[in-house]
Amino acid sequence: MICDGAVRSGKTMCMFLGFAHWMLCCFDGDAFAVCGRSVNAVRRNIIAPFTPLLRCIGFTCRENVSEARMDITRWGKTNRLYFFGGNNSESAAIIQGMTLAGVLFDEVALMPRGFVEQAIARCSLEGAKLWFNCNPEHPQHWFHREWVQKARSKNALYLHFTMEDNPSLSEAVKARYRSLYAGAFYRRFILGEWCAAEGLVYPMFSREKHVFAGLPGEFERYAVSCDYGTVNPSSFGLWGCSGDTWTRLREYYWDSRQRGQQRTDEEHYRALKNLVGGLTLDFVACDPSAASFMECIRRHGKYVAIPAKNDVLMGIRQVADALLAGKLKFHESCEDCIREFGLYCWEEGAGRDIPRKENDHAMDDVRYFVVTAMQGEGEDGFFAGSVERV
Repeated sequence: MICDGAVRSGKTMCMFLGFAHWMLCCFDGDAFAVCGRSVNAVRRNIIAPFTPLLRCIGFTCRENVSEARMDITRWGKTNRLYFFGGNNSESAAIIQGMTLAGVLFDEVALMPRGFVEQAIARCSLEGAKLWFNCNPEHPQHWFHREWVQKARSKNALYLHFTMEDNPSLSEAVKARYRSLYAGAFYRRFILGEWCAAEGLVYPMFSREKHVFAGLPGEFERYAVSCDYGTVNPSSFGLWGCSGDTWTRLREYYWDSRQRGQQRTDEEHYRALKNLVGGLTLDFVACDPSAASFMECIRRHGKYVAIPAKNDVLMGIRQVADALLAGKLKFHESCEDCIREFGLYCWEEGAGRDIPRKENDHAMDDVRYFVVTAMQGEGEDGFFAGSVERV
C-alpha cells in the first residue's frame, strides 16, 4: 500500500486504521512495526491520536512506553506493534534481526533508504505486507523512483490524496493551509505533486512585507545567529523578539576575499560584542562546524553559544513557513541579508533539492536562528525547568 499527497489529507489516519484491521484479521501472535522519523514522532503522530479511535471501535491497546511497543487485541487475537525511528543511516541496525509480518512507514520519504530496506527485509512471514505514506519530495527521490513509479510492478496499491479527501477540513482551514506555502513547497504539500525545487529558495520574501525602516520598537528578548567563515564570509545577525515575531535589527558581514583580510576568532568575537552592544542575549546560535569560534565565545563567558541543527531542507522549510506567517522582519540596514534573499537559488539539474552554494552566508545564519529560536512542527525536543525549594 502506497499513499502520498497533500498535508492534512487523511493519509495517516486511513492507513493506520486499515493497518490495524488487516493485522488483526490476518495474524495472531505475530510482530509488526510502525516506523517514523523518530520513536517520539511515531507516538505523537500516530499512536497518541489514533489509539483512542481503535479503542472506540472495539480494539484493546496496551502500550509499554519503556520498550516502545504496544499489544493490540481484537476478535480473540493479539499482535505486538513495535515503534522505530529511522532518522539516519545508522538506524538500520536497530531493526536488524527481527522477524515481522508487516511494517507501516509514516513519512517514508524522510527516512534513509538503508533503514527502509532493512525493515522491508524483516518482513519474511507468509502474507506480510508493506504500508507506506508520505508527502511528495523531489521527483528523483529514491522512493518516488523505486516505489511510486513502479507501484504496478511491485504489486502495490497506490492511492493519491488531496485535502479534498479529508471531510473534516472546513473551507477556512483549507484556505489557511494554502496560504502557508509557496513555490515547490506549495506544489508538494498542497497540490501533492512530486516536483523539483527551482528558482529562488524564498520566493515569498518581499521588501514590502518583510523589510522596515526607521527606529525599531521595544523587544522582550534578544539573540544572535552566526554563520562563521575564514576564507568564506562570516555573517552575524542580531534579533529582537516582540510577541511571536523576531526582527533582524542589525548585522555584521565580513567577506575576507572582498576586503583582502582574514579575521581571527578574537576579531570576530569583538565584532560580535559591538553588534550586541549592551543588550542581554538569550543565546548565540552558531554554525555547528564552527567549533573554535564557539569555544572562543564560551571562554569569554559573556554569551551562551549553541550549535544549531544543520538539516538544510528542514531549516529552509521552517524559514519559509516563518516568512509566510509574517513572523520574520528585517531592518533595512541589513543589506547583505536582504541582498542574498534575492539571489539564493536552488541548484538546477542536481537530481535532488540542493541550494546553490553561493550567496548563502546570511541565508545560513537566518536558518540557524530559525531552527534554534522558532522550533518548527515535527521537531523533537525536550523542556527542562526548575523550581526553587522552600
